[in-house]
Amino acid sequence: MAGSDARALSRALLDLCRSRKLTVATAESCTGGLVAGALTEIPGSSDVIDRGFVTYSNDAKRKMLGVKATTLESFGAVSKETAIQMAVGALEEADVDLAVSITGIAGPGGATPGKPVGLVHFAVAARDGRIVNRECRFGAIGRSAVRQRSVLEALRMLIELARGPQAPAKKRALASNARVARSPRRKAATRPVAKARKPKPKAE
Repeated sequence: MAGSDARALSRALLDLCRSRKLTVATAESCTGGLVAGALTEIPGSSDVIDRGFVTYSNDAKRKMLGVKATTLESFGAVSKETAIQMAVGALEEADVDLAVSITGIAGPGGATPGKPVGLVHFAVAARDGRIVNRECRFGAIGRSAVRQRSVLEALRMLIELARGPQAPAKKRALASNARVARSPRRKAATRPVAKARKPKPKAE
């Protein structure tokens, strides 16, 4: 089921990116390239997918994506801060429109106080400056399951970002409609006033 879901989400993302002429890069740690693999499994994906970074070690995150050493020391590799810097680094290094990052603890080991097995941090970054991060706690459901669910979450986040910000456009549309609706009422209200002034000369 997870495989079919990943294929469906990958196709949806690729189609959406093609329609909007967007390119994508991935930056993965605990998933080890599975997101890039799911996307490139679809024929013709090369017009959207530019590259994937597999930055499993902290050293790789620093050298390949520009994650700051102070970030890794202060917050750890599995953190919101690291995920965001990974996504921004992939965006800049690949010079693409969208980038996604994943860093987590797939298990069965690796847990630390406050960071249990199944904790995964995600971030997506867009060329227009939008950045979204998300934390998921999948629990100790098994290494493979954590990785598979992480792939699905990353693809969903990319789709959300690729759709673009919708709220401002809707607000502008509502505002313009309101102005159009008010203008006829103002004109109608002025006509009776003009007619009411005509009888005055007859009274004199």
